Amino acid sequence: MEIKEDLSKRISSNYKEMSKGQKAIATYLLNSFDKAAYMTAVKLGETVDVSESTVVRFAYMLGYDGYPKLQKALQEMLRNKLTSAQRAEIVSGLEASTVLKTTLRADMENIRLTIEEADSVTFEKVVDSILKARSIYILGLRSALPLVQFMGYYFNFIFGNVRVVTSGVNDIFEQLIHIEPQDVLISISFPRYARRTVEAIAFSKDKGAKIIAITDSLLSPLANYADHTLLARSDMASFADSLVAPLSLINALIIAVGIRKKADTSTEFSDLEKIWERYNVYAGKDDV
Repeated sequence: MEIKEDLSKRISSNYKEMSKGQKAIATYLLNSFDKAAYMTAVKLGETVDVSESTVVRFAYMLGYDGYPKLQKALQEMLRNKLTSAQRAEIVSGLEASTVLKTTLRADMENIRLTIEEADSVTFEKVVDSILKARSIYILGLRSALPLVQFMGYYFNFIFGNVRVVTSGVNDIFEQLIHIEPQDVLISISFPRYARRTVEAIAFSKDKGAKIIAITDSLLSPLANYADHTLLARSDMASFADSLVAPLSLINALIIAVGIRKKADTSTEFSDLEKIWERYNVYAGKDDV
């Protein structure tokens, strides 16, 4: 893995100049990076019996702009590698009283980083591709399923050519059998990436469809096949994936497409309001 090799090279090239404490940190990181990736500098120092300042100086020695950058490199190494059991072990170290605020802050950080990495040009190209498509296929498995359902729910109000592809009675490939070059496949997956999703993207690419990937990194296997890739952070030190930033990105796509098809969307929702009212779809003030 390139990121791990880069970290190993950095450690190797600086090892002779390291203090005894820094060598202890280096050894621990190489042998237990899965545990170290979500440790604070203080916790890592306590684990290897060195001071927090030694951990910080170690990060700078390796060429990282502070310990958070080193920690991010460690977390990158874990993408698609950490099992649910390992993630559960990591989160078990959190104090129950801090879980709420820790989780909310992590989600806020994911959104902040997603905003910083947002590519407006690519975003507009994705919107154009969706609007020009003959059929829109939306693919997502396992933890990505709620994202696919959310996008499909709203896209079905805007378009009459949407097909949600996920696990069901029909195999994934059977659901994609009619995909053609005039179609677009929106594929969604985050670590740990579902192998079937990657296989389905490759299948659709071979059939000439335009591929849009919504994932967490350009190192994602989805990006290898994508014509356009939209990135959203999903980092979370837990067995549960953080889907807040991906959902926000998808919401932006829905709104952008809806604006471009404003006339059709307004007519569609006017008709829907009449149907919802006629069949009492939503609770009204008389139900309270």
